[in-house]
Amino acid sequence: MSDTDNHPDFDDIANLLVTEGVFAVTPSELHGLLCGCLAAGARPEPAAWLQAAADLLDIGAFAQEASKVGLLELYRLSLEQLEATDLDFEPLLPDDEQLLAQRAGALGRWCQGFLSGFGHYGKQTDSSLSQEAREALNDLGQIAQVAADADDSDENEADLMEVQEYVRMAALMLFAECNQAPEDSNDAAEAAPRTLH
Repeated sequence: MSDTDNHPDFDDIANLLVTEGVFAVTPSELHGLLCGCLAAGARPEPAAWLQAAADLLDIGAFAQEASKVGLLELYRLSLEQLEATDLDFEPLLPDDEQLLAQRAGALGRWCQGFLSGFGHYGKQTDSSLSQEAREALNDLGQIAQVAADADDSDENEADLMEVQEYVRMAALMLFAECNQAPEDSNDAAEAAPRTLH
């Protein structure tokens, strides 16, 4: 779990954004964008990832070296978590001490970012995706639209945890489907004629 312990958390990225003068985009949305790109199979070079992040944040470029370092570390650790076999990946969200409405809103923004990143690489309506993957993308789109006005009841807390777990597993499933290991590519090529309908 040491990888997770070292992962830049929500507050770290929030502080980074404030330092850059960004207030319209949340850390969750930025992390969703990154994870959507990675799940779609993109592996942008460091400069390309920083530019994509700057574009989302509507800034020309990052002014602080620490911001670049933090975002590159977020990239590295997010990819590491998505590739790990222990399913330890987590969307970047406010901690459980925050109001439920704030956490629900952040989850919606994470889904928006994810769909934007995934769609940017042409995968959102890709007919080569499985039915399960297309349904997961549709579900993420629904979750992204959810209004964040719930109160902090135990029932709402349980509902949010359930939705958050679904989002987490959907992201891992999409990553697994769109990121075949190199040694699997020959098998996939051989299987393709048999599996296409």
